[in-house]
Amino acid sequence: MTDDAAQQPGDDPGATVAGGPSRRDFLRLTGAAGAGLALVGARPFAAHAEPVRPTGVSLVAEAEATTLWYRTPADEGKIIEQGLPIGNGRLGGLVGCDPVDDFVYLTDASFWTGTRNDVLQDDGQFPYGPTDFGSFGLLAKVRVALPGHPPDAVTDYRRQLDLSNGVVSATYRHQGVRYRREIYASHPDDVVVIRLTQSGGGTHEGSVSLAGTHGETTAGAGTGLSFAGTLDNGLRYAAAVTVVGRAGTVRVEGSRITFAGCRELLVVVSGGTNYAPDPDRGYRDPAADPLAIARAKVAAAAKLPGTTLLTTHVADYHRLYNRMTIRLGESSKTQRALDSWSRITVRHTDPSQPDPELEAAYLQFGRYLTITGSRDSLPLNLQGLWLHNNTPDWYSDYHTDINVQMNYWLADRAGLGECFHALADYCLSQLPSWTAQTGRLFNDPRNRFRNSSGRVAGWTVAFSTNIHGGLGWWWHPAGNAWLCNSLWQHYEFTQDRAYLEKIYPVLRGAAEFWQARLITATVTDPETGASREVLVDDADWSPEHGPQDAKGITYAQELAWDLFGQIGTAAARLGRDGAFAETVTALRARLHLPRVSPKTGWLEEWMSPDNLGEQTHRHLSPLIGFFPGDRINTDTAGDELLDGVRELLTARGMDSFGWACAWRSLCWARLREAEKAYQLYLTVLRPSMNNGNGTAANFFDMYSQGDRTIFQIDANLGGAAAVLEMLLYSRPGVIELLPALPAAWAADGEVTGVGARGGFEVDLRWRGGRATSATVRSVGGTATELRHGSWRRDITLRPGESITVTPGR
Repeated sequence: MTDDAAQQPGDDPGATVAGGPSRRDFLRLTGAAGAGLALVGARPFAAHAEPVRPTGVSLVAEAEATTLWYRTPADEGKIIEQGLPIGNGRLGGLVGCDPVDDFVYLTDASFWTGTRNDVLQDDGQFPYGPTDFGSFGLLAKVRVALPGHPPDAVTDYRRQLDLSNGVVSATYRHQGVRYRREIYASHPDDVVVIRLTQSGGGTHEGSVSLAGTHGETTAGAGTGLSFAGTLDNGLRYAAAVTVVGRAGTVRVEGSRITFAGCRELLVVVSGGTNYAPDPDRGYRDPAADPLAIARAKVAAAAKLPGTTLLTTHVADYHRLYNRMTIRLGESSKTQRALDSWSRITVRHTDPSQPDPELEAAYLQFGRYLTITGSRDSLPLNLQGLWLHNNTPDWYSDYHTDINVQMNYWLADRAGLGECFHALADYCLSQLPSWTAQTGRLFNDPRNRFRNSSGRVAGWTVAFSTNIHGGLGWWWHPAGNAWLCNSLWQHYEFTQDRAYLEKIYPVLRGAAEFWQARLITATVTDPETGASREVLVDDADWSPEHGPQDAKGITYAQELAWDLFGQIGTAAARLGRDGAFAETVTALRARLHLPRVSPKTGWLEEWMSPDNLGEQTHRHLSPLIGFFPGDRINTDTAGDELLDGVRELLTARGMDSFGWACAWRSLCWARLREAEKAYQLYLTVLRPSMNNGNGTAANFFDMYSQGDRTIFQIDANLGGAAAVLEMLLYSRPGVIELLPALPAAWAADGEVTGVGARGGFEVDLRWRGGRATSATVRSVGGTATELRHGSWRRDITLRPGESITVTPGR
């Protein structure tokens, strides 16, 4: 599928341009096409208005920037461990930066196989394969080849990811000329930009190619390259590339664009699908033409100088990245001289030597992944936007029993609440499909998790979800309430009434499901012997171990308790649904809540004093009421409950997969056990070697499968969240400063822009383990209690106001 395309001259009189739509298509596509596609806030792949071009934008100087850097290009055979990520929330890429043969593995967040997947298997559960459920996949591979720059002819090579500016780059020398390339995905222009420059009189000679990953044919279209196709599920997609050379020549030769004698080269790439977050149209926009849109986007960007594209991107990136800063101390000159992989390795092999700048950089890398992976498109899945093949484990899906939730534990804490909206919008767009499937399928007699009462209402999910309204693998009754917990906590951080209005139907539908699901059980008080009736979850599975028919699992009880509380608060604040709120509040009061086992001393996971699963299991499902929930907290929970939490955490151990260590770290931080929280954070940060758990050279978290490792993004984001939880704990009405500050960071530090539940942001400085200054700003909250050790102070602010205090005075 190709169209003719006309040459679009660039701004530079000597520029030669390749790629772009016809003039007629360009005018048509930059008009109203694609308007109103989104059911909610998500932005589909469509033509968009010309971005605002900022002036006076300054990049953070390299000497001051936070960077991950390397002495060699990425090995393409190890791209998932060595390639550097770029993204704009919709488009993602892994970049190699090899001078002789560079590559970008390109994704679009909506490039999914699969269907609604709404026919159950014989066991009453959902199919879970790449055809029925579907899989996230690679959209394209882009290559930039400079055959005259082989490795043995290149010196002074350096590759880096500049977290401060949001740009991947590589520099090197060849025949006395200094060459530089920069690669990024621009959110304002919705394209990937590869810009090659030099200083010293050199030129660039080579080729650019574009290839799909499903057998598409790439063809020259006018003076550019493009391809298009349709997946078996009817999803249409396309990608396009254009090249601008300053001086020299640029031309299409078959399926390549060749260039020669160019002092500077600008390569612009875009692509996407006709996915639309609208169940009424089957999650498709039949009027969208992905090929024409891709060509329009690359043509529009190619008309601009590379410096304009860069400053537009950096200004947009800075708007988010600069909302939070962190300093945990100073690293040594010796540590700073190490490349990033060596630095991770040395930190692990010499645990007596903290590397506070490295440990802060890991947090900033998590923020970078959030900014580049979650904007106004689909939310972060198991691998975010970054793939190396079309067969990702678990189909790179949305796992609803920890993974997608952990992906968003960082955003609000790290000044990136705007990036959370992708998850909320996703839930809203899927809600009609989830509701329909729950009503029609959940009480199927083959489903072992069905409601024994025969009643069903509202919605729930399976352990896996896709983007087509589909569910996969087993039913997950409490998955709805955990998604609501994430949505609700974003409200607690922002106090945004309009947002609460938006998500209320999601909360109400989940509460209706639990109103129908709960059954009555009789429990006996172990001290008095008295019996009473309580409400419990029907037959269920505590993720992801133990019996599959247990009633009253702690995981579900805590989530239902939390959900009913959300309804009560939301209904009061919105002035609606009073009768329903009263009903679920009464149900909440009758819920069975977990005890501490007299046999193990642990908080019970099942309604049994016995451990019915694996002692060191990766999940902390029974602790969901402690983190991310806070029904059990150090203020209101008695010593017995807190000891039960502590004993269960101890039994689970101090080593596991990366995301499991991150969750453990967060829990120990809530217990104010600073050194244990820090130790687990360092375990997340350890180098992944010999197919082991840990951090890869590119800082991606690797999940060991014995003979290989898998990238899973949740640990990157959960580990980063653990850093902030050590520095600040919050819930509505309480902000605690430095609750779990480890000795390695205690000497001198500062963090600004940390989100606090209740509707606040906090700037904090400390020295010698004590807070020396704290500024609290209201982003919607009005009152809270500020704490530091035994010091307390009540604070009252109007939205937009701030106060600075010296804790202890």
